[in-house]
Amino acid sequence: MADLSIISSTGVSSIMQELIPAFERESGHRVTISYNTSNIIMDRLKRGESADLVILTAPLIDSLTQQGRLQAGTRTDMAKSGIGVAVKAGSPRPDISTVAAFKQTLLDTPSVAYTGTGASGLYFAGLVEKMGIANEVKPKSKIPAGGLVAELVVKGEAAVAVQMISELKAVPGADYVGPLPAPMQLYTVFSAGMLAQATDTAAAQSMLAFMKKPQALAIYRAKGMDTD
Repeated sequence: MADLSIISSTGVSSIMQELIPAFERESGHRVTISYNTSNIIMDRLKRGESADLVILTAPLIDSLTQQGRLQAGTRTDMAKSGIGVAVKAGSPRPDISTVAAFKQTLLDTPSVAYTGTGASGLYFAGLVEKMGIANEVKPKSKIPAGGLVAELVVKGEAAVAVQMISELKAVPGADYVGPLPAPMQLYTVFSAGMLAQATDTAAAQSMLAFMKKPQALAIYRAKGMDTD
């Protein structure tokens, strides 16, 4: 059986940790996967890096298809994730139930973590600007380029983490508080596509089909993602 290589957004890392073993058991294929934020992955692909499949936000999959980097017609939508908040397990849970409460939480917290290149981090940075509290929040922000920012709250390096719900739930020792208030929520659809240089198209197509099976949908929902 083939070795299948995947480059994936960290937004679905918790999903793939369960999806890949299930796929390997069913298909007999072996899967290798690497994770990063969507923007860093785009840079990796521009530098010539390749794989069989790539998992990114839907607009980026469409962009890569238009550029000829992905095989047309292979976009496969997996699920969508909102943005949420997490703290270290055992810490007091902040009030994020309303826009006003979330704003006050950001003002009161000693530190907040979000990514500098991920879709959720870029959106959150803009959200802070719109709320008019950028001058207060930015000096106490922890902004790694990518990765799972809830790891920073577990280590005690930040009090609050803001990222995709699926990413927050992927970190042991982090307590997922809840989603951003509805008026400021952003949902991101994650999709997979086959790269033009895929070495085993049959194995890649098999994985794309597996991503739509009932057992895959159940994994998405269990990890805090929406399949509707």
